[in-house]
Amino acid sequence: MPNINISDKRARDAVVKAESVRVTEAVRFIGPKGGAAWTRKVLKSTVDHDYESLLEQFDTPESLGQALIDGDPELDIELFGQYLWNVSKVYINEDEEVVFHVEQNEIVRTPSGKIKEKRPRQRHEANVDTDIPLSWSGKKIPKLEAIKKFVFSSKLQIVHINGLTYDFLYAMAKELAEENAVMLLGGGSSGNEPLVFRRGSVPYRGFLEGRVDGEAYVLLLHLSNMELRLPGEKKDS
Repeated sequence: MPNINISDKRARDAVVKAESVRVTEAVRFIGPKGGAAWTRKVLKSTVDHDYESLLEQFDTPESLGQALIDGDPELDIELFGQYLWNVSKVYINEDEEVVFHVEQNEIVRTPSGKIKEKRPRQRHEANVDTDIPLSWSGKKIPKLEAIKKFVFSSKLQIVHINGLTYDFLYAMAKELAEENAVMLLGGGSSGNEPLVFRRGSVPYRGFLEGRVDGEAYVLLLHLSNMELRLPGEKKDS
């Protein structure tokens, strides 16, 4: 539950909380004997038993194929099928050795899938909980127009932490609800930077949506990193 430093249209700011809005599923999976079913990671194979390693042992594909017919050289009876716990992802090179200095690149493709640009991955610094609050841009988009223009990948609920922040967030939600619009939320000193929740994470455009029911309110932060545009259509500035 990250902190969010956010300002309103009067440039007042407050640190509040952002919560996940995932709905807990009511479905429960059980096993054949009526017990609870659990997801487990199981070891399927190791690098010593992949095709390339086996080919080095048997020299030719034909010899390897005959060995597979005669026995089970691709299986390690002692290891395969074990449950895996507390595993971590690592990167390996073409020699299947662990590498520690990885250079990551971003690949930009055209709508047809062709590579347009390849560039070093940018690791943006987090900017949602800094001394500079997220700015109330005032740029509002009707909800119907927003859902046709942007792809929303996830959302967070902005919640108050005390009575003062309740009034603060309720006023935001009420204004947006009355106008039936979402508002672009910007980061950084300029107020137009994308939102970054952790260093190196995906930057998002943030859109605030408000709903009110009497004294109750919901303030949602919709996140998008993709815009829907027709071919040849210019990107909004």
